Amino acid sequence: MYIKTFLKWILLSLIVGAAGGIVGSIFHKAVDYVTELRTAHIWIIFLLPFGGLLIAGMYRLFKSQGKIDTNRVIDSVSGKEKVPLIMLPLIFVSTVITHLLGGSAGREGAALQLGGSIGYNLGKAVRLKKGDIHIIVMAGMSAVFAALFGTPLAAAFFALEVSMVGVMHYAALLPCVASAIAAYVISLGFGVVPVRFDITLPDTLSVPVVLQTILLATLCALVAIGFCSAIKHLEKAAKKWVPNIYLRTIAGSAVIVIATMLIGTDYNGAGMNIISNAFSGIAKPEAFVLKIAFTAVTLAAGFKGGEIVPAFFVGSTFGCALAPLIGLDPVIGAAIGFVALFCGVVNCPVASLLLGIEVFGGQGILLFGITCAISYMMSGNFGLYKSQKIVYSKLNANYIDEE
Repeated sequence: MYIKTFLKWILLSLIVGAAGGIVGSIFHKAVDYVTELRTAHIWIIFLLPFGGLLIAGMYRLFKSQGKIDTNRVIDSVSGKEKVPLIMLPLIFVSTVITHLLGGSAGREGAALQLGGSIGYNLGKAVRLKKGDIHIIVMAGMSAVFAALFGTPLAAAFFALEVSMVGVMHYAALLPCVASAIAAYVISLGFGVVPVRFDITLPDTLSVPVVLQTILLATLCALVAIGFCSAIKHLEKAAKKWVPNIYLRTIAGSAVIVIATMLIGTDYNGAGMNIISNAFSGIAKPEAFVLKIAFTAVTLAAGFKGGEIVPAFFVGSTFGCALAPLIGLDPVIGAAIGFVALFCGVVNCPVASLLLGIEVFGGQGILLFGITCAISYMMSGNFGLYKSQKIVYSKLNANYIDEE
């Protein structure tokens, strides 16, 4: 029985991983290409309203399919929702449009939706039973996440943790790890460069560094709460103030275009160049606030992408700018902020720890262990995803059921 199940999941995971690796790599290349195009031709930002209208129109065409977003994929893990195949081309095209025209968004929203769609529809095609469908969806999420970021272990554990906070879906461990590694290897073959930063982190911790890390991680958790709240409340307010999606898109686009003209282009797109600068010790003190604002407006206006890369931006710039004020090296502060914001907004401490190790190297494991523990607890019951449930309390040894 064990051998049969093992062989089944290895085969399915490799198929999902291959598909996720190919789709994720093509998507990564497409986003990189349009980002370079936008950077070379700043005037493209003026087309943002037209791109928003196109995205709104595409999603309106498939309104009968229900709400097509990351929350639906997360719901499918617990069996509440189906994942329509149309989600794959919709999120692919709309995210590329968002990055091309200067919306502030990331890539992981597309990763989860692309992967979830691939996994779910493969599972239905081979007639997997209900419980196995949930597992193959998680494997798909892991695959595309790994292809996009080059962090297979973080991708696998992110899928295991994200739907229900405090509960790990260990039955999906093998499929998620196998599919993530397969997708990662394929992405390397496509020439996708993994997210890596070559910095020096302390492999032994002194009391002052521990205390500085605790303080910075706590402050990052508060920023994570602000980040999640800004996105949630602005989206809600925008729908109330401007119920018509087309008018809301035009209004939000106008705000982004005007802000870009006044402030500059640092906050358009994913902002990986600004993140890289933070790991050279360079960050504007106001950068994290402006990125939160740009991202909240972009998503409230109906553009697609994700919030995790913006969270990396917010965390690294906040940590870099604040670190010298508490006596910490700005580069170390940027790394702590990078990991702490991710942990605080997704509530996935194991994935966050693995992310830190894969992105920065194993010498920072103790530093990131402290960071994740503090950020996870101090960020409270906040998060980016409406469908994410807090199943096990962060404060007490008991089960709860909160969204």
